[in-house]
This record gives sequence, structure tokens and C-alpha cells, in this order.
Amino acid sequence: MKEKKIAIVDYGMGNLRSVEKALEFIGAKAKITEDAEEIMNSSGIVLPGVGAFPDAMENIKKSGFDKVMKEAVKNGTPLMGICLGMQLLFEESDEVRETEGLGFIKGKIKKFEVDLKIPHMGWNDLIMDKSCEILKDVKEGSYVYFVHSFYAQIEEEGVLNAHSFYGVDTPAVVSKENVFGLQFHPEKSGEPGMQMLRNFWELVK
Repeated sequence: MKEKKIAIVDYGMGNLRSVEKALEFIGAKAKITEDAEEIMNSSGIVLPGVGAFPDAMENIKKSGFDKVMKEAVKNGTPLMGICLGMQLLFEESDEVRETEGLGFIKGKIKKFEVDLKIPHMGWNDLIMDKSCEILKDVKEGSYVYFVHSFYAQIEEEGVLNAHSFYGVDTPAVVSKENVFGLQFHPEKSGEPGMQMLRNFWELVK
């Protein structure tokens, strides 16, 4: 029997404590862990991330977390990637060098090539594309907080739930079955972000 809690994957990169605090704030049971067994035995997984895609994937593979997360997802455990964590859900990235991602969603992570300041940093509004559990009770036009220089080019129908515009349409919320991705930081996005975390916790428990 899986324990009703969210495992926050600690692979050495990411603002883990702020994610944990936000989840605790909404009443979720969450724990930062680098224990593969604990991740497997949790009823939900959050993959946070700040930094470069190749370093993140190297750490994840070294720890064997790629296999653990794939197995957990196959068994129906909800998984949510945040910021870099969302980008890691895709097949590959050209950040620094071509690097293979976790491959849950078809597509590639590309650098912004826009006449705007990079990174895309600050508040931007959500344009809704397709409803999903994570966006329940989140209003069209809600503002959320982004910090990123790369964005997802999706190569699969039906996985885009919401996007923002930053010189180019930028996927903000994606989902495929029990895998979810948020390009922004829900823990820094006020009430809309908290609502998305509540929705994820509802799924998990």
C-alpha cells in the first residue's frame, strides 16, 4: 500500500525547500528524498529543478531516478515536473549540448530566439488550451511566475493545457495521462499556483 504523500525528488538541483513549504502550506504531506524506494512507495512525485538540462539528467541517471520515475508512472503514480523539471519530461534538449530527457512527452527543449530579454523572468498570464485536473478552478488570464531561457516545442497532439506568450507561444502547462508539467514556479505564483498544488494533492491522495 502506497503512503499518501508526495516525494520531492532530490537529485542535487532545485529549490526543494520552497516547493516543500508550499505543499505543506496547502495541507499536503510532502518529503524531500533521495531514496529510490521512498519515491516508489509515495502516492505522488514532484520533480523540481533549477539549472542546466544536461547536469540535471546526468544526476538523475547517476541516481537511477530515471528508471524509478518511469516505473512509478507506468504504475499510475501522478508525477509533476516544475520549471526545469517540466523540461526534463520531454525527449531531448539542445541546452549546452544535445541531451536525452525522460521522454514522457514527445518534443524538444529549445532556446528562446526572440527580441526580448532572456531569461523570460517574471509574471505572465496563462492562455488556456485544454482543461486538465491541475487547472481545475484556475481562471483564464491568471498570472504566474516564470524564470527560464528555454521552452518546450511539443511534437504531440493533446498534451498542451495552457501557454503564455513571450515573443513566441510558450507551453506553460502540459499533461499526458498521469504526467504533468508546469514551466513556471507554482510555489511563487500566489493563489493560482497554490490552487494547482491543491489540485495535484487531490489527485495524489
